[in-house]
Amino acid sequence: MVVLGTVFVVLPGVVVDHDLAGASVAAKDRLKAVNDVRTTLLQVVGGLVVLFGAYATWRQLRVSQDGLRATQEGYVTDRFTRAVEQLGSDNLDVRIGGLHALWRIAEQSARDREAIISIQAAYLRTHLPWPPAGPGAPAADVHINDIAPLETRAADTQVALTALGVLCRHREQSWVNLSITDLRRADCDGLWFPEVNFDRARMEAAGLYHANLTQASLVSVNLRHADLTTAILRRARCVLADLRAAKLVETDLRDADFTEADLREANLRKADAHGAVFHRADLGMADLRGADLSTAHLSDARLTGALASEFTRWPAGFDHTAAGVVDTDDPGPEPSPLLQPPGMTWQAPPLRSAS
Repeated sequence: MVVLGTVFVVLPGVVVDHDLAGASVAAKDRLKAVNDVRTTLLQVVGGLVVLFGAYATWRQLRVSQDGLRATQEGYVTDRFTRAVEQLGSDNLDVRIGGLHALWRIAEQSARDREAIISIQAAYLRTHLPWPPAGPGAPAADVHINDIAPLETRAADTQVALTALGVLCRHREQSWVNLSITDLRRADCDGLWFPEVNFDRARMEAAGLYHANLTQASLVSVNLRHADLTTAILRRARCVLADLRAAKLVETDLRDADFTEADLREANLRKADAHGAVFHRADLGMADLRGADLSTAHLSDARLTGALASEFTRWPAGFDHTAAGVVDTDDPGPEPSPLLQPPGMTWQAPPLRSAS
């Protein structure tokens, strides 16, 4: 009260007297000047009160947000812990539920996404090792037509693989390790696996339609009869890969490395192989009709029995006829993928090349 009395009663008169500097004015004018000073002081004090109120509200909002964030993080942590515990269950449905829960957490929490990607990759490596181990896993020497699709024989691992292929589209870490895994007849259509390590994995008859394998490592991978139609293998490392009878129609193979790869009977119709390296690769009986090999590296590549058409583009000066390539008619437009036999019932034809 003393401060307010001083500010609003004493201070205005002092200010007016100071400004008048001893000049004589009428009492009425002096009173008006004092009241004007009081009004100004009231506006200043009112503004300070508003600013203080706004600051107090902002502080309270920050405290509330911090509390809400802590509560949410605690909730996510509890969900994360319960989901991971479910992965160790003997019940298949419980494991699938845990994998879906982790998938949802990763989509909602960018902070936990990398950890969940690592967990899913580890889950696949431990549940689908190569050579196969554990009860119910098809033996290594079983013919591919006698092996059920992954979603049928091990539904939980197919869920983990699908989740991984979705989350890898927005991941930050460089490499994901899926090497030496049993992914025979896995469904990877449309999934993203850029910079994923599939070295020595068994992916025979896997569905990789329109999959993104940019800069993936596929060293010594088995992709026999795999469907890689319209997939992206740009800058992929496919050294020593087994791609016999693989379907690579309209696939992006730019700058990929197929050094010493086995591509016998592979279907590379209309594939874009700009800058691809086929050093010492075996392309015997491969279908190269309409493929763009104009800047590909074909040094020491074996092309005996490969098919070409008028639309196949070869490197300048390359004599494909002398290399054993057979010229034939172009097949025309590719059929719609919707008209192709489903992966669940598709049977891999026998290989004509030596096994």
